[in-house]
Amino acid sequence: MLMAEGMRWFGPADTVTLREIRQAGATAVFSALHEVPYGEAWPAAAIAERRGMIAAAGLAWHVAESVPVSEAIKTRTGDFERHLENYRITLERLGRAGIGVVVYNFMPLLDWVRTDLAYRLADGSETLRFDPMAFAAFELFALRRAGAERDYPRLQVERAAEFWSALGEPGQDAFTRQTLDLFPGVKLGLTLDDFRASLARYAGTDAVRLREHLRLFLEAVVPAAEAAGVRLALHPDDPPFPVLGLPRIVGTAAGIADILALHASPAHGLCFCTGSLGVRPDLDLVALARACAPRVHAVHLRSIEREPEGGFHESDHLGGVVDMPGVVRALLEEQDARRRAGRSDWRLCLRPDHGRRMLDDFQRAPPACPGYSLAGRLRGLAELRGLQHGIWQSLPSS
Repeated sequence: MLMAEGMRWFGPADTVTLREIRQAGATAVFSALHEVPYGEAWPAAAIAERRGMIAAAGLAWHVAESVPVSEAIKTRTGDFERHLENYRITLERLGRAGIGVVVYNFMPLLDWVRTDLAYRLADGSETLRFDPMAFAAFELFALRRAGAERDYPRLQVERAAEFWSALGEPGQDAFTRQTLDLFPGVKLGLTLDDFRASLARYAGTDAVRLREHLRLFLEAVVPAAEAAGVRLALHPDDPPFPVLGLPRIVGTAAGIADILALHASPAHGLCFCTGSLGVRPDLDLVALARACAPRVHAVHLRSIEREPEGGFHESDHLGGVVDMPGVVRALLEEQDARRRAGRSDWRLCLRPDHGRRMLDDFQRAPPACPGYSLAGRLRGLAELRGLQHGIWQSLPSS
């Protein structure tokens, strides 16, 4: 049996419709109530309305992506206790609605980071790219983070200054706004001063403290997840290395093993994202998939091309550096083992993570979030479907 195939859908305002997602061959969506402010409880009526809308299109809402963890919870400051209670309420309401998986992340301050949202490839398609030199320019000359110059090699700092100067004032403003607004499905409208104030809340936070705050978060919400029949799927850091001088703790094999050991409940698990983890050349993704497989609750599949000096851009789903056949085989074998063991939650759900802008994408309104065009993801889903079929036919149990 193949993994269920989904696509991310950002709600009624998404320029990619549920009808188009169904025609792409998906049977499920990963969706969220992005209109609900971080830290607030999702209204039961709004969950039911969204679920009904998805069902009416002939699709299932298997995965809530994401239920954000507020900065108050991550730093344990302000009204974090109220936010924890709202998180528990949301889990209970999602479980009652039959939505069994919740994806979340524990990245400090920023979600995933890219510096070029329309990087042109040789074939004319566009993809997402991260250039540490360009991000250094944001830190050094827009944010003006104290000590940022010590986090980059001297040559990179010099090149960042040249890059920033060449942008000119309008380009600098646009690049700053792009960086501040890159949160999936929502624009928080942050100013640089807002951003600096949020960054200050992390003063003195190292990897040990951030991991402890994650442990305390799990201690507070896992019992609610268990009671609701919901599995929590922690998304790896993207990119999986420190950003803004802040630690990122979900990006190495050892770090993930430590985090999975923070709570023994099967409700505490991982969203296995090959694109985020593939950035690190020291990670064997197939070995990691096999090691983590019993605790994988959701699957994001994409690949990347690494660049010199720490940069990367997103590639075809079956291209780049990720051994996609090896990863998919490991996950299909895990799914089959769960099925044979009689588990009711045996089936995994994947989605093609991101996709290049290509073909008719250039004639459509921009996607709700960079990387979530229709044609690029349709191609990725079709490639992954063919890969699944080929691997499944070769498995002994098939």
